[in-house]
Amino acid sequence: MTTSRQCRACRNGARFDVPITMAFQPIVHAGTGEVFAYEALLRGTDGAGAGAIMAQVTDETRYVFDQTCRTTAIEVATKVGLPETGALLSINFLPNAVYEPRACIRLTLEAAMRTGFPLDRIMFEFTEVERLDAEHLLNILHAYRSLGFHTAIDDFGAGYAGLELLSRFQPDIVKLDMALVRDIDTEPVKRGIVRHMVRMTGDLGVRLVCEGIETAAEYAVLRDLGVTLMQGYLLARPALEALPTPHRHDHAPALAAAG
Repeated sequence: MTTSRQCRACRNGARFDVPITMAFQPIVHAGTGEVFAYEALLRGTDGAGAGAIMAQVTDETRYVFDQTCRTTAIEVATKVGLPETGALLSINFLPNAVYEPRACIRLTLEAAMRTGFPLDRIMFEFTEVERLDAEHLLNILHAYRSLGFHTAIDDFGAGYAGLELLSRFQPDIVKLDMALVRDIDTEPVKRGIVRHMVRMTGDLGVRLVCEGIETAAEYAVLRDLGVTLMQGYLLARPALEALPTPHRHDHAPALAAAG
């Protein structure tokens, strides 16, 4: 699908000349070890991390940077054989770089068609790094869903994307902020919050992902709380231009999650 509608950002001729590539980190089904999705994580071809690259993005280059990240994620994922795995490809996007959703998606669609990447296996996840107009954000999410993409809210509970947004749009995935996962085995308040998040997202028909899992104790408590999708260094570290195989933790000892 293409569109002739173009906004000023599409035509301003700005370039983002920092060479980039992608690393991939799996989101894993707890217990089975099956990969649900691979998240594409920004990296520089010179080894630079995402933060160093993002620091070079300006207001003038934000649109072309976001477009470059999307197309690079699809191209590298295809090169490393992600479509053959059956998993989703999760791509981070900047809501403030999307001006008109159906116009700004054109290059993404072209990259998917060029590589043969199935549109229904692409998931867009966002974190609100600055406050946005809620109606604009909802317009983006509804447009992406209508085009057949999966949607996800990242770092839920940390930014502006909170319960009010969730009450107006239910994405396919909510990724819980890792601050609520860290040391959950020793912090009863966090266990209580996550327990209710599992119940709430289940009632809404939304799948919950807990990210940032680094210890077997955190993993065991989350399993006991009913979390089925997990991401973190304990399961697999990001691999540059490769698909890492998750470590199995289905035999992790159950820990008491009450309290």
